[in-house]
Amino acid sequence: MTDTLHRGYVSSPFGQLHYVECGTGEPVLMLHQTPRSWTEYLDVLPLVGATHRAIAMDTLGFGASAKPDGPHTIDRWADAADALIEELGLERFHLVGHHTGGVIAVELAARHQKRVASLFLSATPFIDEEKRRSAGQRKAVDHVVPQPDGSHLIELWNRRREFYELGEEAALNRFMIDALTVLDRVEEGHVAVRGSMMDQRLPQVTARTLAVCASGDHFSMPGLEKFADAGCETRVITGGHVPVPEQLPEEFSRHILDWVAAG
Repeated sequence: MTDTLHRGYVSSPFGQLHYVECGTGEPVLMLHQTPRSWTEYLDVLPLVGATHRAIAMDTLGFGASAKPDGPHTIDRWADAADALIEELGLERFHLVGHHTGGVIAVELAARHQKRVASLFLSATPFIDEEKRRSAGQRKAVDHVVPQPDGSHLIELWNRRREFYELGEEAALNRFMIDALTVLDRVEEGHVAVRGSMMDQRLPQVTARTLAVCASGDHFSMPGLEKFADAGCETRVITGGHVPVPEQLPEEFSRHILDWVAAG
C-alpha cells in the first residue's frame, strides 16, 4: 500500500521539514520516537488514511528533515512541528505521539489547546521532577563507537534486537537506517526527553487524552499509572514492545481510529 503514500517538504525557520501523508479528511498528525523517522508509521499511515488525512512528519534533526546545529529540545522540536502545522493549513487536527513523539505531542497540545481535537500518547514516558533529577544517571540506549571493521553495526543491532520478534527484521532494518543517519547525535533525543517539562505542560492540555502502552514495553508501562493519575484515559495494547506501531499496525491503528471517533 506504499503507493498511496505521498511525500512532501515544507519550509521552516530551521530548514526544510519532510513529511509523508495518505488519505483525506480530518487530519491526524503522527510524531515518531527517536532516533526514528516517519517509517515508524509505514504500515499505520494507509490504515488511518483510509478515513482521515494521515500525516507522519520527520522530527527536526531526524529522517529527511533538516538537521540544524544546536541542542535538541522538546520546545525546538515543537517549534518545527508548529511550522509544519501552519504550512499544511491544519486548522483542527488529532495528534498521535509514540515515545519521544508523545512528549512533543503534549507540548503541541498545550500550545494549540482547542485546535487539537484529541491526543493519543503511545508508550510516552511521564517526565516529572524525579525523571529530570535522574537524567544524568541514565544509561546510553543507542550510543556505539564507530569501528573500522564495522562491528559497531552489530552492537547497535543487538542493542535493539530484544524489542523485535523473529521475522520482524525489516522493521529492525528501518531502525538501523534511521539511527545510522544520526549516529553522531543518536543519544540526544533521549536526553532532550529527560529534560522536558512535560508534567507541567500536561495540565494545560484541553484535548481528550488517551495513553496506551504495549504489554511488552516494560520501559514505558509504569508511566500509564501516572497518566491515569493526571486524568488521562489509559489502555494496554496486548502484545508488542517498543516498536508496537510496526509490530501491530492493525491493532495500533484501530486504537487511534476508535479514539479519534470518540469525540
